[in-house]
Amino acid sequence: MPKFRYVAMDAKGREVEGVVDAENEAKAVAMVREKGVFPTSMTDVSAGRGGVGKPVAARVKAPAAQGKGLRMEIRVPAFLSGMFQGRVKTKQLMVFTRQLATLQDAGLAIVRGLHVLQRQEKNPQMYTAITGIAEAVQSGSTLSESMAQYPKVFSTFYVNMVKAGETSGALQTVLTRLAEFMEKSQKIKNKVKGAMVYPIVVMVMALIILTVLMVFVIPKFKEIFEDLLQGKALPPLTQFVIGMSSLVAERGLYLLGGIAVFVVLVKLLMKTSRGRRIMDILRLKAPVFGQLVRKSAIANFTRTLGTLLTGGVPILQALNIVKEVTNNAVLADAVAQVHDSVKEGETIVTPLEASGVFPSMVVSMIQVGEETGALPEMLMKIAETYDDEVDTAVEAMTSIIEPIMIIFLAVVVGTIVIAMFMPLVTIIGSL
Repeated sequence: MPKFRYVAMDAKGREVEGVVDAENEAKAVAMVREKGVFPTSMTDVSAGRGGVGKPVAARVKAPAAQGKGLRMEIRVPAFLSGMFQGRVKTKQLMVFTRQLATLQDAGLAIVRGLHVLQRQEKNPQMYTAITGIAEAVQSGSTLSESMAQYPKVFSTFYVNMVKAGETSGALQTVLTRLAEFMEKSQKIKNKVKGAMVYPIVVMVMALIILTVLMVFVIPKFKEIFEDLLQGKALPPLTQFVIGMSSLVAERGLYLLGGIAVFVVLVKLLMKTSRGRRIMDILRLKAPVFGQLVRKSAIANFTRTLGTLLTGGVPILQALNIVKEVTNNAVLADAVAQVHDSVKEGETIVTPLEASGVFPSMVVSMIQVGEETGALPEMLMKIAETYDDEVDTAVEAMTSIIEPIMIIFLAVVVGTIVIAMFMPLVTIIGSL
């Protein structure tokens, strides 16, 4: 009987190795799972069959007794996953998760539930993913392994949550938690984006108005002043505004080019680890938006980690996932320090406090949760608290930005109007 050497992860996030005797790889994977560990690599070490182990979730193989035609059919999902382009929107994935949880709660087998969702799916990318997952599950793979073949649709966080649900036998509960997690995360993102819409629209309109004034209106006034004043000096404010108008009209393309180059340089800087860290630090320390960014990041961190721990994912594995999915380099560094601290058997509170990202109240609540053994519940409470904090911050920021933008426009337009009327007063006085 063939022998398979496996590498797996136990409930504490530690790697374990071993050898099992099984008829094929699918049965070997099932035997390893029965030991209460998650297989990550499987290698056939039978006589004359050496090789390097490959990730279990990255492959889908048909049982040995099946024919060639079926093996060709089973290879389709892997091929399609390689050709799969673009990401599915969060709302579409959220609906899929909620529907799959409902079908599981109704008692439908996972393959049948996937076929039901496949028939009603209209998005071509999601349809391709569901089709491949259904075929892979039907061939013997688990749902989490099948989803892992489509990383552009299902994130590492999503796959590990599903894996935890399969292991604990509470897949329906985990899927429901996933749907709720995505709904709350999307709600926070929409609020932050909504808060940014007003100032962006006002700034764009202000730039359009200023461009029209500088390029078309002020040059006409300049010609009138030259004819009527006949060489007399203009007021300093008028000279300044006319000078700015000439600069915009004559050097406008150069200014746009400079802005474009600056934006490109910032984008390239953001692609480097050091540049991303600098930009994230600036975001956290920004005068108006810094608190909103900080509170949103803390809410996302606590909700993600709390959801993973509640779903049964080991804490070390959960911290690695949180580090991968976080969008803030400063927070990712803090999570990495927490991971190393927990790995050494220490508490998670000290590195969180040393990071300078988390307020003392958050650190104290996490410490209480860790000491009482209710860390997942405490993390979810912190997330709910900071959801409300984000709502308050968005409202406060909007209330501050509106008068600031109105005053800014009034000052700019008022300055131009005064600068243009000052020479007219002189002309009228001379008449």
